[in-house]
Amino acid sequence: MTNRPFPQTRIFPVFIIKLVFCTVSLPAAAPLNNGFDLAPPALASSAEKTAAFHEARLQVLAAAGKYEHTPYRYGGLDRRGLDCSGLVYVSFHDALGVVVPRNTWGLYSWVEKIPIENANPGDLLFFKTGGNGAISHVGIFVGGKRFIHAASEGPVTGVIYSSLDEGYWSRTYAGAGRALPETGTGAGSGVTGKKPARAQNKQESRLLMGFAAAPTWNTFSPDGVVRGFAGQLRVGVAGEPFGQPMLFGMELRPEWDGALGVFRLPLTLSWGINDKLRFFAGPVISFGDATLPVSGEIRHYTGGTNWFGAAGITVAPFAIKIAGNELAPYGEMAWQSYSSTNARRNIGADFAAGFRFSTGIRYTWKL
Repeated sequence: MTNRPFPQTRIFPVFIIKLVFCTVSLPAAAPLNNGFDLAPPALASSAEKTAAFHEARLQVLAAAGKYEHTPYRYGGLDRRGLDCSGLVYVSFHDALGVVVPRNTWGLYSWVEKIPIENANPGDLLFFKTGGNGAISHVGIFVGGKRFIHAASEGPVTGVIYSSLDEGYWSRTYAGAGRALPETGTGAGSGVTGKKPARAQNKQESRLLMGFAAAPTWNTFSPDGVVRGFAGQLRVGVAGEPFGQPMLFGMELRPEWDGALGVFRLPLTLSWGINDKLRFFAGPVISFGDATLPVSGEIRHYTGGTNWFGAAGITVAPFAIKIAGNELAPYGEMAWQSYSSTNARRNIGADFAAGFRFSTGIRYTWKL
């Protein structure tokens, strides 16, 4: 099969078609004075124009608020998932019928740069969250240093409300941009509309619920690889109580330890910066006589039931998003409060009795 050269006569028409398409798709320069739904008439008074632009800003915030709790999805433009610039895009389109730039840098180039003190609700806030110093994140200003955005990382992802008073956003803040004409409210005025007012006062905490199951691995006995099974019924709250992301939780952990021949029921409290790494500790009720056969002898252990019977660390390096929830592989290393009653020490056996290693799968609902 021979290669035929591309017909040169097609290049110019195709180029013209693309140029025309790109030209008609470009948004008007910001601030948006006209050409959109709710825009004031050209002959409107100054007060009428101010009222119209204020209403337009409220509608943008109301449109953005309807997407709250939508999961983060890179390139997403609907309720199945949104990224940060996608939230801005759909909010302005839903509220005003306008097409704004689709990516963060395009939005930053489009807006009129202003000090944060002059920002009105509905303007845009920009952040440098990467290591290269480039504009990489955008949110819609709500008022009172608060903004709505689609977060890709942190204890809570997806469309959420955050504040410039939070340490991370304060450090990465890069500037503000005006998208609609100024209404004179300013950054400290907040928002008077009902929906934005609720958004401004909204707490950043979020309830998490889930379950997990994992085999426990044998670290001492040659009798098989699997030692037992460990499960979890978990509830937690993610938020930023001190301006830093934190996750607090409680877990009921039914465990069957086949090596010791006991059933354990720990109730633990946990803490972490996010759900990837958490520390836990709590009391345990143990059922059965804890024994471990070693070289023809039976070693006995006590202390399974204890007010401080379990402590450990949970690691979940990544998670798979499923309809806004998360499915994640995880690993745990836990200390168990068993002590030997035998006169002769056996370091290997006592270590195996006192520590648990497990890997499994957990599923988390973000409510």
